[in-house]
Amino acid sequence: MLIVISFSIKIYFGVNCMPKSKYHDIYLDLKEKIENNYFKYSEMLPVENKLIKQYECSRNTLRRAVSILVSEGHLQTMQGKGVRNIYQKLSPKAFKLDTIESFKESAKRTAKSSFNKVILFTDVICSANLAKRSGFMEGDELYYIQRVHYMDGKALILNHNYFLKSSVGDLTIDIAKDSIYEYLENTLGMKIVNSKRIITVEKVDEIDEKYLNLNLDEYNCLAVVSSFTYNSDGIMFEYTVSKHRPDCFSFCDNAVRK
Repeated sequence: MLIVISFSIKIYFGVNCMPKSKYHDIYLDLKEKIENNYFKYSEMLPVENKLIKQYECSRNTLRRAVSILVSEGHLQTMQGKGVRNIYQKLSPKAFKLDTIESFKESAKRTAKSSFNKVILFTDVICSANLAKRSGFMEGDELYYIQRVHYMDGKALILNHNYFLKSSVGDLTIDIAKDSIYEYLENTLGMKIVNSKRIITVEKVDEIDEKYLNLNLDEYNCLAVVSSFTYNSDGIMFEYTVSKHRPDCFSFCDNAVRK
């Protein structure tokens, strides 16, 4: 039986966003203190009036900063009691699902060494079958890239990347070896906005076994994340199938009951 979990991640830009000013500075300061154990796990934060005085801000500004940390799973508001620190440091294996994070950024966050090995880099025309899977239009010109992501010298992820050529400029093997997202954002000025993801568990194939150095006596399945990623122009510029070793990655998110 195949279990499929799907969700989307959104990062908004544009006229509906408030400028990153006072509330953002407060958010960053509180986040740093929480993550560095200045506020202990399960401890209540100082009362609201004390924080307002400390940060010399309005009540609304403070509450906006706190609300972001609540949405990220760092804090929990308790009516009539205050705000509790519920942050617990992630396992180094954890792959975050609540944000769009490149492999290079993930390695930096977990203080691991990393590199990418490009197995295949070619141009393809989107076929009818690929169009059904990916959401690209039949006949679209695409880059097709196979990459293995290594962390601390171990092959962890086999990526099958498809990028829309009209949106991503002149990709090269050197860019693919480093960070494609870094190139898109810093060189092309692209705003990467949201990604719909589907998680499945699938049997290992010959390519997976070869490049991820799997022992099939221990693991015959992989966690597979299919991503459909959009830029701020509403264009789906990337379809990627990421195959993860089950012994090296866990997936985390912060869920809220509504």
